[in-house]
Amino acid sequence: MDGANLNALVGVAAPGSFGGDVSHLNLHKTFCIPHGGGGPGVGPIGVGAHLAQFLPNQRSTGYARNENGIGAVSAAAFGSASILPISWMYIAMMGGAGLTAATEVAILNANYVARRLTQHFPVLYSGHDGLVAHECILDLRPLTDATGISNEDVAKRLMDFGFHAPTMSFPVPGTLMIEPTESESKAELDRFIDAMIAIRLEIAKVESGEFDKASNPLKFAPHTAEVLLSDNWDRKYSREVAAYPVPSLRKQKYWPPVGRADNVYGDRNLMCGCAPISAYE
Repeated sequence: MDGANLNALVGVAAPGSFGGDVSHLNLHKTFCIPHGGGGPGVGPIGVGAHLAQFLPNQRSTGYARNENGIGAVSAAAFGSASILPISWMYIAMMGGAGLTAATEVAILNANYVARRLTQHFPVLYSGHDGLVAHECILDLRPLTDATGISNEDVAKRLMDFGFHAPTMSFPVPGTLMIEPTESESKAELDRFIDAMIAIRLEIAKVESGEFDKASNPLKFAPHTAEVLLSDNWDRKYSREVAAYPVPSLRKQKYWPPVGRADNVYGDRNLMCGCAPISAYE
């Protein structure tokens, strides 16, 4: 069992009773370990009694559990031990009731988002009565087939609304997975929902032909202040549409510093941002 995110389980379920042979309980997200930039991930891995003899030995520290144990899997015997106090302090301060409440709010928030958006985007993998757990997956693939607008276009357009995009293409390619957790207020959830509804209306304008399929606010998002203030504006939609898709942005606006980047080119071509060697001469 991969417990990479336990937001829907803590305090209301018992992973140890699920019957898994191996349970990986990552402490990131749910228990406050930072996980930006690909790490540091840390957390316990539990196994059934029938596998205990095969757990790793750490002979460099003089620890040998069983002669059948495999060799060390990490040079650091105790993992990223210096960051574990973060999770300990969080659990100690929240207490059992607080952890359970956080789970309940995370589930409530995800279902609120899903219920508000289901009339605009298909929501995948809902269970009884259309409910989801702590996340909801919006399926953009039918819209992509009909209009050419992809989940990446929606992700980039969200930056114009002041949002970092949800998870793209995982666990389903061509989708957006939204995990509001327990941390967001209802006002912030409503602001995000309003943004997604506004984006859906923009996609509808691409469907109807009101927006050009190649030159529209989604395909050119995000919009920087430099581009919007330029004397050269040759796009088939207005600056106002680009910068202020909802009225609230006129009072509080995040300006993306960088426009649309070619993600694939950047992944395949290493570019150093360092000063040249000559600068140090």
